[in-house]
Amino acid sequence: MKVSRHAKIVELIMQYDIETQEELAEYLNNAGFKVTQATISRDIRDLKLTKMSVDGGKQKYVILKPEESMSEKYIRVLQDGYVSMDMAQNILVIKTVSGMAMAVAAAVDAMKWNEVVGSIAGDDTIMCAIRSVEDTVAVMDKIRKIVTR
Repeated sequence: MKVSRHAKIVELIMQYDIETQEELAEYLNNAGFKVTQATISRDIRDLKLTKMSVDGGKQKYVILKPEESMSEKYIRVLQDGYVSMDMAQNILVIKTVSGMAMAVAAAVDAMKWNEVVGSIAGDDTIMCAIRSVEDTVAVMDKIRKIVTR
């Protein structure tokens, strides 16, 4: 649960200008994560988030870690949530542990692989639109290498 919550936090702070722990808690609660202020505080520390000034004198949370460290976090999400995968032409279907599809889809999207056009996630299944059949095979190979580390 912590890994998927952390992935959601990263997704939220990249999508919205979140200024306070209370705002972050509200976004997480709306996304189905029941969190307290203490949990948010620990998550901010674990993710090494910091605040940065934005237009108008406001501040927002940003990731302090280098990009490579975040990709390691996404790799862990993929490893923790992955169950299996199969392809149907240029559609890659990834099965995950129940409740982990959104976190794994966010991780796949965050990898910014050129072959992946986009992902749609349910509870335990992800459908990834891939540019071609050949690219689908290449993405499957990339995922296989990550989950068998």
